[in-house]
Amino acid sequence: MNAPTEPHASFVHDLSPAQLRALQEQSAAQAGVAGVFQDALRSGESGPELVIIPAGTFSQGNPDPKREFGEFAAYHVSIEQPYAIGRFCVTAVEFERYAEASGHVWPEHLVRTEGRQPVTNVSREDAAAYLAWLSKESGHTYRLPTETEWEYAARAGSATRYCFGDELGCSEANTGSFQIVGRSVQGWRRFLPFCAPMNQAVEVGLYPANIWGLHDMHGNVWEFTSTLWEGPADPNSPGKTGKWYVTKGGSWFESAWHSRSAARKPRWFDELDVNLGFRVLREIK
Repeated sequence: MNAPTEPHASFVHDLSPAQLRALQEQSAAQAGVAGVFQDALRSGESGPELVIIPAGTFSQGNPDPKREFGEFAAYHVSIEQPYAIGRFCVTAVEFERYAEASGHVWPEHLVRTEGRQPVTNVSREDAAAYLAWLSKESGHTYRLPTETEWEYAARAGSATRYCFGDELGCSEANTGSFQIVGRSVQGWRRFLPFCAPMNQAVEVGLYPANIWGLHDMHGNVWEFTSTLWEGPADPNSPGKTGKWYVTKGGSWFESAWHSRSAARKPRWFDELDVNLGFRVLREIK
């Protein structure tokens, strides 16, 4: 794979794992932070664990001509500035600190996660309120990642379907099944000879991290991005809607096929779901 001409951006797919980690370490040193760090909050507590993502150029999208609905053909994109992103999805306990401080009220009918499980059943508006609170508490700018920023961080230099390669095993992610060719088989056959699915979101960090130290970029819960969905949200409903947003990463409910780095799914702007959460991005200035 040959990089486009970019005088200041490393083409990350051409770098070895050691070079990718060195690029990350260099960016962290220039930003004056550790490889994994947390911002201090005014309350005396700490914000979510963060990992520096270095600047670079990568191939976004799906190079396979037989792409799934809504997926883009692969194209080169440059990330001009480093940024920090959550090492994990925002957890229930992290969101609860905000809820207690802000008076956020949970509707009684919603299923809620606990502890270090990803917080779910939160809308984009809820996520935005949490990020605004976190920005005020820390003195730094927190927001949702764009789809490009999310996929660049998830790939961590990989050009394969997943950051771990072209197949995804049950020791690497929490998904509904691990068939990787097309859509999953229905019924009990889809569980064999693989592991039985968890059928719920599990605690963050139980599965291996990618080269840049991010956990659960494949599976567990879909993650909101700040990117508007371009094109129909439903194949039977043509045109832009303006209120559908891109989510990435797949979840415990769908097969591994939906957890590929290039996979994307439209979600309504105020949609709530037990398999939908979010990850923070913190700007580096």
